[in-house]
Amino acid sequence: MQGRTRVRAAWPAWFLFTVWLVRFPLSPAARAEAPATAVKAFDQYAARIEARLGQQHPGRDRFISPEGLAAQTRLHRGDLIIENLRPADAADPPGALLHHWRGTAFVEGATADGFERLMKNFGAYPQVFAPQVLQAKILSPYSGAIPDHFSASMRVRQKHVITVVLDTTYDVSFGRLGTKRGYSVSRSTKISEISSPGTAKEHALSAAEEHGFLWRLNTYWSYEERDGGLYMQIESISLTRGIPTGLGWAVQPYVQNVPRESLEFTLRATIAALKEAQRNQGR
Repeated sequence: MQGRTRVRAAWPAWFLFTVWLVRFPLSPAARAEAPATAVKAFDQYAARIEARLGQQHPGRDRFISPEGLAAQTRLHRGDLIIENLRPADAADPPGALLHHWRGTAFVEGATADGFERLMKNFGAYPQVFAPQVLQAKILSPYSGAIPDHFSASMRVRQKHVITVVLDTTYDVSFGRLGTKRGYSVSRSTKISEISSPGTAKEHALSAAEEHGFLWRLNTYWSYEERDGGLYMQIESISLTRGIPTGLGWAVQPYVQNVPRESLEFTLRATIAALKEAQRNQGR
């Protein structure tokens, strides 16, 4: 018994993750769209997050979460505060994993107007968020020349042991509360896994063929201009496929890092773009 335990522990996590991604999808049970119960759980979880943000944003002192501002010194010296908001004992939906991360940052000299210009310029996303975003465009603005509510599409690439390309569409809205505060909400409306991207064989996998790398993704930005710069906070909740029985001990810690890494990448890329815009204005 002890010998078998030592042998199993000797396999590196990246190897078992590769086995999971490459071999386990061959099982018919693993090749299916998100279970209805998991989607319902995700929607209910998202509703609670949005209700909390709806109460938080109008407040004078709690626009950015207190947990983030409690470490204001760290933020002002350029640190990021990344938090896993899923309770350690929270049960995941059957057949799925639900992830909830939050990142907070401060950019000296940045403004709410500058942040909005950056985030609404979807055509620049492949440059701003390279190499993760390959294509991006607004599909249908619902109001105004610079829309505050629109549908958008992105082709994104994630590389974690293997490379996965997804075509995603989102319902996106922006709101302002005065001249110094704003927020945005992005809810995924369709996510398709792309097979053989960039080749003559490129095609979207059917719901029954997809591997469940990402079933749902909602992103919530809150931003406030004060103290000589801009506080930014991003929350993301995502729904992915569950872990096969027997591989959770090695695979789950790795898989749970993917949403964190994606959120942190987005936050760092946004900071870099805001700083670059400031440098360009100063020339």
